[in-house]
Amino acid sequence: MSERIATVSRDTKETQITVTVNLDGEGNLACDTGVPFLDHMLDQVARHGLIDLEIKATGDLHIDDHHTVEDLGITLGQAFARAIGDKLGIYRYGHAYVPLDEALSRVVIDFSGRAGLHMNVDFTRATIGTLDTQLFWEFFQGFVNHAQVTLHIDNLKGFNAHHQAETIFKAFGRALRMAVAEDPRMTGRMPSTKGCL
Repeated sequence: MSERIATVSRDTKETQITVTVNLDGEGNLACDTGVPFLDHMLDQVARHGLIDLEIKATGDLHIDDHHTVEDLGITLGQAFARAIGDKLGIYRYGHAYVPLDEALSRVVIDFSGRAGLHMNVDFTRATIGTLDTQLFWEFFQGFVNHAQVTLHIDNLKGFNAHHQAETIFKAFGRALRMAVAEDPRMTGRMPSTKGCL
């Protein structure tokens, strides 16, 4: 099995971000974004996705968290696209239901080559820690656009906003883990009747 590792850097007037992703990792995270709750959520993705992530982000947090969160989604999506390569032999689809106490979320992903985000989440609070909950949509939109995936995120239950977010990111990690896994029955084959993704 060839290594599925990629490093991508993004340098703008608003943010400087470097992401390294290993799709066949052990769930390790080395992360410093300057946004503590985002770091906590990325830890869920790594741990539950068994994906190693190294993330260094510096952004204009004196303005707000928006540019850092959005640009991190973009850079992470680019790193995934590069690491997954031609997509030959992968499962392609992944899904997960994850509960945390009263909260329950479902995430479904397709490495389709087409960007589409469908997110149905009514957060019960406007902020978690210092993070604006609207920015989760920006993060996932950036990821979807640059990983070229279709992503459905539904929070089915929950009244604690921290739990809502955590179930989403844990389910996202589990869905990624399933989708990028190599299917031994599809070795060397494209998981599409079109012959490309």
